[in-house]
This record gives sequence, structure tokens and C-alpha cells, in this order.
Amino acid sequence: MKPKLNDVAKLAGVSPTTVSRVINNHGYLSEQTKEKVFAAMRELHYQPNNMARSLQGKNTQLIGVIFSDISNPFFGELVSRIEKILFAKNYKVILCNSADDPQKERDYLQMLMANQVDGIIAGAHNLGIEEYQQYGLPIISFDRYLSDNIPIVSSDNYHGGWLAAQTLRQAGAENIAIFTGKSYAGSPTNGRREGYEAYLASEQLTPHVHELPFELSPALKMMEIKTIMSQQNYDGIFCSDDLTALLTINVAHQLSIRVPEDLRVVGYDGTALMRNYHPELTTIEQPLTDISTLLVSLLLQRIADADCQLESKYTLPVKLSKGITA
Repeated sequence: MKPKLNDVAKLAGVSPTTVSRVINNHGYLSEQTKEKVFAAMRELHYQPNNMARSLQGKNTQLIGVIFSDISNPFFGELVSRIEKILFAKNYKVILCNSADDPQKERDYLQMLMANQVDGIIAGAHNLGIEEYQQYGLPIISFDRYLSDNIPIVSSDNYHGGWLAAQTLRQAGAENIAIFTGKSYAGSPTNGRREGYEAYLASEQLTPHVHELPFELSPALKMMEIKTIMSQQNYDGIFCSDDLTALLTINVAHQLSIRVPEDLRVVGYDGTALMRNYHPELTTIEQPLTDISTLLVSLLLQRIADADCQLESKYTLPVKLSKGITA
């Protein structure tokens, strides 16, 4: 039978009210009393009812985290950093992998609301979901516009796009293309393309934009890239994420195109995995430590005070991580 609060009180030799005060950290209690209660909870495998706590106006100490695909090294590392920061602040994470499926994201969002999480960090790619407009829970967004009420944290995508194009040009490239995802109205990641186009305009060079949907499998994306590179003679390619950059380099090898002698390649993200296992890749590095810290900090501010004034957008600087591909 599942243990109850009264069972914990009996084993610890205290009143049920004292057990409740220990669980909710309410009022002064001696360390000896707390330890007796915690010991009884451990022995009985007692878990406080988070839903009951939420109905009493208590925080559940649960945070929902919605991302599109945590198998992507960038999102995987970001989620890992977020979880570590939250755990250190006594919060647990419910991770939702939306897999580029609007309905799945909508279902997860409704599930998080039903479970009375204290707040949500959202970084999924499915825009225009009307539930985000219903400002009920504290929500902070990463790199995506969700609602006028929801602050956005992102890296300086525009400068990143400019820096990538500049790096390719300074490496000797003249016919420079960009492989990017779809553009969404109001999405900060559009800045990567805009920065690329602005730099090329400043150099009086013609932009060549190729959209490769984020949800394409690696095999299908490689086929698209191979078709493009077989038909075009680019000497520089800016890929708006590192995985696409690696696929581009693989296709170049298949087509006997030398990197960087014939083709210079710059990626975007610069995760620890890429820096450790593919240090040859020149990429634009996002400040993952600062991003994760700021996402959590802003969310906790909103949880503590729903009416606190936050900026609509927070932009963090990027930097060039120099490899040998450009």
C-alpha cells in the first residue's frame, strides 16, 4: 500500500502538521526534526503529492522543457545545462521532445499545464501554436517567437551570419551560398540569413540561398546537398547549423571537391561535442553556458513574480571558432 503522510508522522514520532511543514519548508524547525522526517520518508519511500501541493498554492518544483529534437547535439547540450542549473536550485525537469510535430508539442504543453508545472522553457520549432498565447504559466522562449508576452533568449544570429560570410570571403571565397532552414516570421534565427545577405551586399556579391527543412533526415538532406553542389560551383558555403556543415563536407568528399582548397565551409552552433570531435570545422559558436543560465534566471524571476518586468528579447554574443575548413 502506498505510504501516507500520517505513516511518515508515526514513524518519525512527530505530528502530521510537522511533516507537512518539513515538506513545504514552512516555519522554523530544528535540523534534528527535519532529519527524522526525511529519514522516515526515505524508509517508507514516501513521495509528496505535487498536485496536492499545487492546489494549496505551493510550487511543485517542476519545470517543463520543450525542445524539438534533443538528439541534435546543440539541443542535447543546452537541455543538459538547463537541467543541471535547475537541479542545483531544487527543481526537477519534465523533458518534452516535440519532434517537429505541432500536435505533439500542443499535447505536451497541455500535459505540462495539467500537471501544474511552475514554468516552461520552450525551444521547439513549431510556431503559431495558440496555446502559447494563453498567458497562464511563466514561459521563456529560446530562439523562437511564441507570443508578445513571452521573452526570447537567443544568440546574436545576425552578427553570426555576417561573421560566417566574412570568414568565407576572407578565406578567398567569392561564390558564397547559405544552406539554411525555413524562415518563419519573427524568428530570431532568420538573422543568420539576414547577416549573411547583408555582408555579401557590402561586398557586392550575389547571395545564393538554399532552404533545407530542419526535419529532413540526414540521408535526404545529403541527397539535396549533393544535387545542389553537383549543379553549382560554390567555393564557400555557410551552413546555419553544424550537422548540415558536416554533411556538406561529406558530400564534397564524395564529389572529389577538396575542403578547404576548393570549398570553404563554415557551420553554426559550436557545441562541446563539435569542438572535441570535429575541431577541424570552422563554426560560429553560441554561448551555451550564458544562454542556459539566462533562460533559467528569467524563468525563476517570472515564477517568483508573475508581473515582473522583463525585456521582450535578450541577445547574447557569438564568436568564431576557427578550424581548417575555412
